[in-house]
Amino acid sequence: MSAFLPEAPSAEQQILVDQLKDGTVSRLMLVGIEGGSGEARAALSQGLAARLRARAEFAAISNGEAGSFERERALLFGARYLLSPAVTPARFSEAGLHAAVGDSIAALALPSGAWLKTLLPADPSGETLQLLDTLSSQESASLNEGVWASRDGKRALLMVYTRAAGSDTDAQEAAIGLMRDDFAATRASLTGRYPALAESRLLLSGPGVFGVEARERIRDEAMRFSLLGTLIIVGLLWAVYRSTRALLLGLVPVASGALAGVVAVSLGFGVVHGITLGFGITLIGEAVDYSIYLFIQSGAAGAAGDGEWRRRFWPTVRLGVMTSVCGFAALLFSGFPGLAQLGLYSIAGLVVAALVTRFVLPLLLPSGFAVRDLSALGERLERAVLRPLRRLRLLVPLLALSALAVLLWNHEKLWNRDLAALSPVPAEQQALDAALRAELGAPDVRYLAVLSGRDREAVLRQAERLTPRLDGLVAQGLLAGYESPSRYLPSRASQEARRASLPDEATLRERLSAALVGLPIQPARLEPFVAAVGAARRAPLLTPASYRGTSLALLLDGLLIDRPGQSLALLPLRAPQSGIDAAALDKALAGQPVRLVDLKTASNRLYAAYLDEALKLVGWGMLAIVLLLALVLRSPARLLRVLLPLLAAGLVVVAGHVLAGVALSLLHLVGLLLLVAIGSNYALFFVGSERTPSLLLSLLVANATALAGFGLLAFSSVPVLAALGGTAGPGALLALLFSVMLDRHEPA
Repeated sequence: MSAFLPEAPSAEQQILVDQLKDGTVSRLMLVGIEGGSGEARAALSQGLAARLRARAEFAAISNGEAGSFERERALLFGARYLLSPAVTPARFSEAGLHAAVGDSIAALALPSGAWLKTLLPADPSGETLQLLDTLSSQESASLNEGVWASRDGKRALLMVYTRAAGSDTDAQEAAIGLMRDDFAATRASLTGRYPALAESRLLLSGPGVFGVEARERIRDEAMRFSLLGTLIIVGLLWAVYRSTRALLLGLVPVASGALAGVVAVSLGFGVVHGITLGFGITLIGEAVDYSIYLFIQSGAAGAAGDGEWRRRFWPTVRLGVMTSVCGFAALLFSGFPGLAQLGLYSIAGLVVAALVTRFVLPLLLPSGFAVRDLSALGERLERAVLRPLRRLRLLVPLLALSALAVLLWNHEKLWNRDLAALSPVPAEQQALDAALRAELGAPDVRYLAVLSGRDREAVLRQAERLTPRLDGLVAQGLLAGYESPSRYLPSRASQEARRASLPDEATLRERLSAALVGLPIQPARLEPFVAAVGAARRAPLLTPASYRGTSLALLLDGLLIDRPGQSLALLPLRAPQSGIDAAALDKALAGQPVRLVDLKTASNRLYAAYLDEALKLVGWGMLAIVLLLALVLRSPARLLRVLLPLLAAGLVVVAGHVLAGVALSLLHLVGLLLLVAIGSNYALFFVGSERTPSLLLSLLVANATALAGFGLLAFSSVPVLAALGGTAGPGALLALLFSVMLDRHEPA
């Protein structure tokens, strides 16, 4: 997402990417422990939590056990008079104190009365209860054996926040490794007491876990398919060349093109996005065709090093490169840096690879270099395959028209604009995440209320003014709850007003003497309360630094964002079981200085924006290709014979996806660009007057390498790889077959 963020992102888009990369929720890991008895799992949960709290890599660990947040509780209790919205001058008047102390005494009859009795001397006005009521809006898991557990009691649960950002995949991977190590060590230490724990297992989920597993999965599959494809290509070329020297020399244009692409993007953008490098290397795979053309088309006579190949075949290869450049050049005008980088990388790589083949590779060849004589093989392939295909030329327009009809009939569901379609996270992992999140009551932030102002003080005041409105929405059932930074860090104005509401010690004692008349408590018992109020009057105001070293610091960092000349306050909104009615929520918040951000809709909208732009740019690129070919070929018939195979191949591939129930994504579009880049070379070779067995064989070998390099990716379980391979692989094959079918010349 960050690679494809527009050069001038909207506020909503910037918030989206900030949350994905560094938001508090991006740092959350959901942990489950299965196996053993409830008592054993609780012991394992407590032991694991203790080990994790000792590590600097983790900012907060929650498992429901008592005393796990003593530092935070002590801080909040000490600052209760600055935090509680109930602290007003009226509350500390004689009447206010009488009512507050009376309510606290009445609460002693509640089930929690024993705990409240310990608080009464220091907090008879009930500020702690007010504060807990304010801060306890979030759901939490149920307790079993003193720790959080699933509703069925078969799984112990923990919530862990890492110090590293969710986008720092290396740090997330290291944190996951530490957690697994600590789990194994804790389990080993407890197996003597609880033998059943030997079969226990650790369940992990969350954005960081997804990121690590997705990267590993993509890397493993890309490596596996790349290795398999390379072995097939090497085996194929060895079978054709029977020469190690030819194999190695044939890689020179590919390596040169890849290096040129990196250099061009580095100079143009200053940084090469990983997504650009990954897709660019795939796109540069066309470069391997150039050396195939040079070696095979030069024949056994050793014409690769002289001017014969350059005179007969280079003009066609050059025109094919120019058509590829036209297609990818359109991406240079994209407002999304990721697409512009992809275009520059592909252009620089293809041009350099072609120029190396034309000017450098012949100089590297030893005198008299030639691959073995393949004319007999080419003649056999011509008789067995190509001649029968030419009899099916009417099939090409028929298939193209049929595919076009399919696309017109299904045009509304042709493109998938949901970013989730590209997710490499397996369905079972998503189901585990949903289950752990529901059992823990963990934040699943989709909706945010966003406030903006010139500084933190301004946005905190806005958050305080918005609080009554949000409380009303919770009461109405439109929201299940919300979070606000002003709960933990009230504005300076509010803190000063609350501190000013506190009377001095002499005045407070005088008011207490009058307020306690008729209540079953003596003023002397409330001296701790008098001392606490006096200390609050002298204490400094709360600042973010007050929470340093606690888990609340992480929470505040996620809710308050500072930018040059602007501050933002993020208020995550928790949806009721029926979900959030965005329209009703917008209406309820009308007139408030707040922006409602739906992160899911925003991410899909951003993805749809660069998909739409890519479609438009590719359209302009195709138009440029048509104009270029019309200018060079100077014949409508020849132009049609070049364009029809490419158009028919693209239509059939897309229609095949639609019939298979696969909506197209941005990666399918990149695959179609690659289809044009590779297929244009095939089609152009069939509009000339010369047909030789070596020419036809070179095209078949180049097509076989394209299928090995790209077609295998169609079998990947990673959507982005499957989309690229499932489009470029079959498309390249069809482009060659259709070019052969439409060929009207017999071979020489």
